[in-house]
Amino acid sequence: MSDFNDFGNPQVAALPRHLKQFIVSQHYEHYTPVDHAVWRYVMRQNYSYLKDVAYYPYIPGLQKAGLTIEKIPDLQDMNNALAKIGWGAVTVDGFIPPAAFMEYQAYRVLVIAADIRQLKHIEYTPAPDIIHESAGHAPIIADKDYHEYLSYFGSIGAKAMFSAQDFELYEAIRALSILKEMPDADMAEIKKAEELVAWHQDNMGEPSEMALLSRLHWWTVEYGLIGSLADPKIYGAGLLSSIGESASCMMEGVQKLPYTIDAVNYSYDITKTQPQLFVTPTFQNLIDVLEQFADTMSFRRGGAYGLQKAIDSKNTCTAVYSSGLQVSGTFIEFRADKNGEPVFIKTTGETALAVNNKQLKGHGKSYHQDGFSSPVGKLKGYEKPLEDFTADDLINAGMETGKEINLVFESGITVSGKVVEIAVQSNKIGLIKVEKCTVLGEKGRVLFDPSWGVYDMAVGEKITSVFCGAADKDAFLEIAYQSTTGTHHPEYDSKTIELHKLYQQVRNRRHIGGDMGFLGNVWMMLQKFHHDDWLCALEILELLDHEAAEPELAAEIRRFLEQKAAEEPEYKKLISDGLYLIKHPVEEKLVV
Repeated sequence: MSDFNDFGNPQVAALPRHLKQFIVSQHYEHYTPVDHAVWRYVMRQNYSYLKDVAYYPYIPGLQKAGLTIEKIPDLQDMNNALAKIGWGAVTVDGFIPPAAFMEYQAYRVLVIAADIRQLKHIEYTPAPDIIHESAGHAPIIADKDYHEYLSYFGSIGAKAMFSAQDFELYEAIRALSILKEMPDADMAEIKKAEELVAWHQDNMGEPSEMALLSRLHWWTVEYGLIGSLADPKIYGAGLLSSIGESASCMMEGVQKLPYTIDAVNYSYDITKTQPQLFVTPTFQNLIDVLEQFADTMSFRRGGAYGLQKAIDSKNTCTAVYSSGLQVSGTFIEFRADKNGEPVFIKTTGETALAVNNKQLKGHGKSYHQDGFSSPVGKLKGYEKPLEDFTADDLINAGMETGKEINLVFESGITVSGKVVEIAVQSNKIGLIKVEKCTVLGEKGRVLFDPSWGVYDMAVGEKITSVFCGAADKDAFLEIAYQSTTGTHHPEYDSKTIELHKLYQQVRNRRHIGGDMGFLGNVWMMLQKFHHDDWLCALEILELLDHEAAEPELAAEIRRFLEQKAAEEPEYKKLISDGLYLIKHPVEEKLVV
């Protein structure tokens, strides 16, 4: 990525290549005056309400994250501020795959959708937008216990097994969220997209580790409450960035449950308000529950359980031998002994070998392009695992470079041929290269034939871990799954551009001052050409009221807004809340 901008932020600069592919430029100049007004309206409402119901660091957290109420944040400003607490931020194009999202968190980088919701979706949008991502996620990052949880969650999520169904659901949700944000979306198309999401949600089969982990993420990072069941506070970004749901979630109709591992049994629908929410007493409890879940995952369990998950995934996965050798590829087979312990593994297609997440020289995808297979376990007649053999042990066993060997494993698998090389990493034998090699299964089945080339035998008594993705992602050049559905970027007609200019004129008066009587001209243009607008009218009224100017004009605009609220139910709460804030303005210190 030659034009990659790290904003001078160490966390962003440290991102690996496979994550940089999702980053897009923010293009700050594309935000319109209406976009800034939407940001300002939501932030003022949030501040007014959340100062009483948000977990305490939220308001100071705004400033620590480089955010203001007045304008959409610039990524450079955010990175300058976040760097002080060891975090960074980048902009992406809408929803990105869950595995990638998680891994960004592990690198302590916030992923922020560059777009902002439309005025008609000002209360809530199913699509990720800059209000949700920055005003929701960023302020709470200032809390040390919470950001430790967030990055730890990311490191565990990056290893979670995912399925083909997960990708299909992700694609369906992304398509629906994009459709709902389009100005002239066809209702029939939206209904069809909603039905597709519902179908995928109902036909996921057994949920994958990623699906279950996503539930824990949803009920904590996105929709979490903290404190007691009787008096919880909001810390979840989905609630902190929704002026509708941040209020409705506190009502009695929304059930409050203690946050435990049981939360993995509750699926969620991103298009609807939540029927129940989970309350954690502390952020430490979030880590405790995460630990409990992580203990059930393939990367900790390894063995036959993990290998079967890898086969079911049909994606690039990594199996780790007890010697430390990591085999990354698409797993298609493993064999187990009577105790269920793996004795043989096999991949198909491009495979790579690594140690400590660094690819071994000469063992990349091009070398192992047709797959990889190897025994697992101990040699027959030896108490000590082969990986722990000393130089003397090797000599005594007749395993030396240039010598013929005939290894018999406890499983019955035999490996015979001439030793070319014995590779030792961190005092463990991890790989033995054998030429003119024959590998036979327990019933004489040919597992490797000398005509197939040189045989690389992995060494290790057990498979200690299995996780999704390659061990050395950058060397593997792993292009994570990317959507073919692009987000919608509006093109504005001349009438809309004129409306933008009216919003800008109001904004200029608020920032620079000047003759408030001029706002009468803006009001006249709104009435003549943009009669459906309410937000610009509200901003004019706010200015006039604040300056105690043009009382007749102010009274006329107030009557218009009150009438609109009474006649058009969809605007009632938005206008009423806006009028309330004119009487009860937010603290000026947070505006600039």
